[in-house]
Amino acid sequence: MVTRRGLAGLVAAGSFMRTARAQDAGEGGWPDRPLRIVVPYAPGGTNDIAARLLAQHLTEALAQPAVVENRPGAQAIVGTELVARSRPDGYTLLVGASGPIVFNAVTYDRLSYDPLNDLVPVSQLVSFPLMLLVAADSPHRTVADLVRFAKAHPERSNYGSPAASFQLAAELFNLRAGTRFTYVAYRGSAEVATALFAGDITMALLDTAPVVGALAAGRLRALAVTSDQRLPSHPEVPTMAEAGYPDVRVVLWTGLFAPGGTPASIVYRLHGEVVRLVQAPAYRQRIEALVSRPISSTPTAFRATIAREIALWRDVARSAGIRFER
Repeated sequence: MVTRRGLAGLVAAGSFMRTARAQDAGEGGWPDRPLRIVVPYAPGGTNDIAARLLAQHLTEALAQPAVVENRPGAQAIVGTELVARSRPDGYTLLVGASGPIVFNAVTYDRLSYDPLNDLVPVSQLVSFPLMLLVAADSPHRTVADLVRFAKAHPERSNYGSPAASFQLAAELFNLRAGTRFTYVAYRGSAEVATALFAGDITMALLDTAPVVGALAAGRLRALAVTSDQRLPSHPEVPTMAEAGYPDVRVVLWTGLFAPGGTPASIVYRLHGEVVRLVQAPAYRQRIEALVSRPISSTPTAFRATIAREIALWRDVARSAGIRFER
């Protein structure tokens, strides 16, 4: 289960934390040295791109270098744990996503960090829905077509997924549609797309950025999108609500976090800089080019979102019997 710091540990750490805050954040001295932004993924993806745009902005706004450090591994646990265990002085930050913060919390039997206590949400940076995809030559042209086939032929119906977030989204669809698509594991979204092309899997729920090229090339067909509204880039694709499944709403996100115990003055200074970044046309254009939405949120609202999503996806994981050992 998700680990929690004991009361005794919090009391023992209190004196040290107050001293650290006074030294590092007192007198308005933060920041007086470079910042490290940890990305628990390999370079090149949406999380990494958002982190590098943020780093550039913070370097200019705070007059201190902000350096991105990629620490991929173990479903983003490696980099997330690094930040969760770092000194809460505002110099080590995390650009993390729904995966390590929400989905790891509900699927792993043991986790080395508690996303609601060991990390402080600063602000969301990016959000993006998923697309329900089939091969372009698939006979299924609507969600209704797909569901009818799956109910008639459960033994021939499966889905591909590269991560727990996509697996749980597909299982949510199974629960709401009354289908039994079987899970097939893949290492990345590109492999899932290839499996769709080849006819190895029936469908997949994937994030938009890795598949826009295949959609444009006519190799994939999108049956629905899991956001509240249609995507401006793909106005022909209906929402899941329009397709008859309003409860299949899945919007994943990337956000900025600091270690638990980071002074509120630093958290809100960082939040203000994220708001300014998200309003910048260059940032908006770059993120929207990834078929994603540039957003910001207050620390309080962001924390409430995380708590709400953990509760939702824990129920889905239990219903689907999904639990990973570590």
